[in-house]
Amino acid sequence: MAIAKKINGFMTQSSFIRKMFEEGLRLKRQYGAENVFDFSLGNPNIDPPEAVKARLCELVSADIPGKHMYMPNAGYPDTRAAVAAELRESRGVALKADQIVMTCGAGGALNVILKTILDPGDEVIMLAPFFVEYRFYADNAGGVSRVVSNREDFSLDLDAIRQAVTEKTRAVLINSPNNPTGKVFDEDSIRGLATLLTEKGREIGREILLISDEPYSEIVYDGVHLPSVMKAYPHSFIASSYSKSLSLPGERIGYIAANPAMEGLEEVMGGLTLCNRILGFVNAPSLMQRAIAGLKGVKVDVETYRRKRDLLCEGLASVGYEIVKPDGAFYLFPRTPIADDVLFADALRKRRILTVPGSGFCGPGHIRIAYCVDDATILGAIDGFGEVLKEFK
Repeated sequence: MAIAKKINGFMTQSSFIRKMFEEGLRLKRQYGAENVFDFSLGNPNIDPPEAVKARLCELVSADIPGKHMYMPNAGYPDTRAAVAAELRESRGVALKADQIVMTCGAGGALNVILKTILDPGDEVIMLAPFFVEYRFYADNAGGVSRVVSNREDFSLDLDAIRQAVTEKTRAVLINSPNNPTGKVFDEDSIRGLATLLTEKGREIGREILLISDEPYSEIVYDGVHLPSVMKAYPHSFIASSYSKSLSLPGERIGYIAANPAMEGLEEVMGGLTLCNRILGFVNAPSLMQRAIAGLKGVKVDVETYRRKRDLLCEGLASVGYEIVKPDGAFYLFPRTPIADDVLFADALRKRRILTVPGSGFCGPGHIRIAYCVDDATILGAIDGFGEVLKEFK
C-alpha cells in the first residue's frame, strides 16, 4: 500500500461529503445540471458583495511596495487591528491586534490552535453532530477526540459534557452556528458551559480551554443572538473565517482570536504564531489580508439564505419530514424515517437528490441538506423528497 494505514482509514471515514459531491458531477454530466438536485456541499452560491470586488480591484492595481512579499507570520498589523476592532464590538471584550493571528481559513485556525495547546494523548471534547474533519485536526496535533452527543433539539447536554471530562481533557470544541444542524447555542448554555469548565478545571488541576469555531457567525436569522464565548469564559479562543460571511471559501482567509484574559497569553500568542509557520501555512494570503482590512461591516445578504431556509423547511414539512428549524448557517438536518441514514441518502440519490448521511457528522439517523443552492434546486426536489419518505413509512 502506498499510503499510511491511518490515512487510508481516515479517507473512508471522511468520504461521505466528497463522494456525494463527485456523484453530483457525474449525474449532472449524465442527466443535465437542471435535473440533478445537489445539496451535498456547503459552498456559498451568493456572490461576494460588490464592496469586496471593488476592494480587490483597487488592491490589484495599486502600487504597494512589497505587496506580495512575506509579512509577519501572525499577519499584517493593520489587518489584525481591523479584525480586533470588529470583535471588540461584536464580542464585547477588549481585544487588540496582538491577540489576533491571521490564518488560512477557519480550518487552518483550528489546526494551529490544536497544535499549540495539545500534548500527545490530550483529549478534545467534540459535541456531536459536528464537522467531520474535527477529529482529523485533533489527530494532526496528537490529540484524542472524545465525542459527546448534544440533545435531540441539538442544544448542549451539559451533564454529558461534565461526565466526559477526565484528567486528560485539554479543550472543548464547539461550533455555533453549527454545521450540520444550524443550531445557535444560547446565552444560558454558553454561561452554563463556562461554569462547568471552570469547576472541572479546578477539579483536574488545569484550565480546560474552550475553542469556538465561528465561520457562520454572521449568518443568523430571526433576531437570534450569538453569545460571546469570550465574555463568558477567559480561557477561550475563536476560530473563524470570511468564507461564508463574504462568500470567499476559495480564498482561504481566516483568523484566530485569543481571549485577552487568558492566562499566559504572551506565550500562547508566540505558540500560535510559531505553529502557523511550522504547519506549513506560513502566513495567510497577503492580498486577502489587505482586502479584509478595508471591509469593516461588509457581509453577504443574509436575508437570501433565510428565504432559502424557509422555502426548504416549508416544503419538506409539507411532505412529512420532522424539522428543527435552523437558527443560522445554511444547513438543515432532518431526521430520517429509518435508523440507516446511509440507506435513506442512497434512496434519495437514486432520484438524483444528493444529501449527506448524518453518520458522517456523528449524527446518525439524519441527513444534512445544504440549502446554499438555487431556488429551483429546492423547489424541484421537494416532490422527490416526499416520494422517498413514503417508501420508508
